[in-house]
Amino acid sequence: MSNMNTDTIIKRSFLLLAGVAMTQPIAAQTTYKVCFLGGQSNMDGYGYVSELPDDLRSSVPEAMIFHGNPAPDGGAVDGRGVWSQLKPGHGVGFASDGESNAYSERFGVELTFARRLRELEPNARIAIVKYSRGGTSLDSAAAGGSGSWDPDYGGRTGVNQYDHFLATVRNAMAADDIDGDGVADVLVPAGIVWMQGESDAVYTAEIARRYHDNLKQLIDLLRAAFRIDDLPVVIGRISDSGQDEDGKVWDHGNIVRSPQAEFVERDRAAALVTATDEYDYSDPWHYDSHGYIDLGRRFAEAMVKLEASGR
Repeated sequence: MSNMNTDTIIKRSFLLLAGVAMTQPIAAQTTYKVCFLGGQSNMDGYGYVSELPDDLRSSVPEAMIFHGNPAPDGGAVDGRGVWSQLKPGHGVGFASDGESNAYSERFGVELTFARRLRELEPNARIAIVKYSRGGTSLDSAAAGGSGSWDPDYGGRTGVNQYDHFLATVRNAMAADDIDGDGVADVLVPAGIVWMQGESDAVYTAEIARRYHDNLKQLIDLLRAAFRIDDLPVVIGRISDSGQDEDGKVWDHGNIVRSPQAEFVERDRAAALVTATDEYDYSDPWHYDSHGYIDLGRRFAEAMVKLEASGR
């Protein structure tokens, strides 16, 4: 039997463990490019997960998402969510209680947006902050029962979609370690994707004509929330399925499309995606699964092009 006493054994064990610890690599901080995805139902996403091709059904490598719980106007400020690896199920019907996510059977543009960004920028790590709610408008006069992004809508004590957005961003950006590797991450705002305008095209031509000023005000506020005045913005142009009785779902859609284009022409850091005119629909208001797959890719390509051009 060895003559080593207990103290010697303990000391040697400690030194051995210390040596092993010193040789283990220390995890480095990961920098994520943060993109905000917002708007109304065509940003929610009405694609069917069951219709996804096999190569889009898995989680997206090196892509995280914080999906804010969709909430109505007038209630308590929400913004609940939890960072998780991006996978199918972030379409309409998604919900979060701030501890876990309840995934839906639908998907939106987030899936192919993140995948295409990774293809175009293989070294980038993507972090998506998503908050959207179907039927919401920019103009408070078009709020209906769905809500409005007008920051002044609801009076002094009212809560609107902009309030829920701010809470979502605050909660998302306050997280230290979004990928759970035990090391604090660096979150760098990289862009905004906005798909909305249909609700502002429903009621009156006057409301539709105010869309440019309302859009500019909101984008200014979204950029301010991320503290970058010229943060790149990609706008999705609204389109019409023509499936209503009179062949037009959005009575004043063409009016809204015009200020969308005008906004992009005047803003040096904005781009307009017009591929929506090419899509088929699953119902009178929402694109089919193929449309969301393509639109996500188009959004990513427009975002990278904006970054490259320095607009």
